[in-house]
Amino acid sequence: MELRSLYREPERRDEIVFGALEFHDVFRIFRSGPAETVALRGLDLHIDPGELVALYGPSGSGKSTALHLAAGLDEPSAGEVRAFGRSLARLTEAELAGYRARQVAIVFQSGNLWPGLSARENVALGLRLAGRRGNVGPAVDRALAAFDVQRRAGQRAGSLSGGEQQRVAIAAAAAREAPLVLADEPTAELDLRNEQLVLRALRRLREEFGSTVVVVTHSPRVAEAVDRVFEIRDGAAV
Repeated sequence: MELRSLYREPERRDEIVFGALEFHDVFRIFRSGPAETVALRGLDLHIDPGELVALYGPSGSGKSTALHLAAGLDEPSAGEVRAFGRSLARLTEAELAGYRARQVAIVFQSGNLWPGLSARENVALGLRLAGRRGNVGPAVDRALAAFDVQRRAGQRAGSLSGGEQQRVAIAAAAAREAPLVLADEPTAELDLRNEQLVLRALRRLREEFGSTVVVVTHSPRVAEAVDRVFEIRDGAAV
């Protein structure tokens, strides 16, 4: 069963059926021989469907670890991570693979695209990998146009600027209609102008495509541009 099918619209504005993403007393401990590193220590988060939020804090605070857990790329040492009402730990391997392919999209700091493929081919490939059949052209073109990169659609991704590459990656998430988008320091390598363009694209992803967007960042400018900020220090929300 797809996670999106479990979500229903609230009947009232003040009613939330369940969170798009929830962390309940989550710990993540990495062990190397006798040494232990506690990356997350009792992290609690509740992110509502349709929010644009930031996990904000310095490097090493546990933000990226939290993102990997939310993406189903890692498992907590203790506690529970839930996406759209379902515990990720209770998904079968097949369900978890489907979650990663169709329900969640990740926009990394860089390296999101195949450099030898065009922008259009990258977005189309993402749709195919997510299981989309038939003619994906209209969905691809709509997404590229929504994020103002349609004029670069035929260009190889490796020839695009950093800001354009990030917007193509966001367009790929939009074309997939991913309910949850996780962006890991998406503006860290960009100048101020391109940072603002990418932030505008993330807001549009939320407003026009209905995605819940979680941005991992240490930038105060990015934190000021979102709906809500969770400050992460030493593996816990403060």
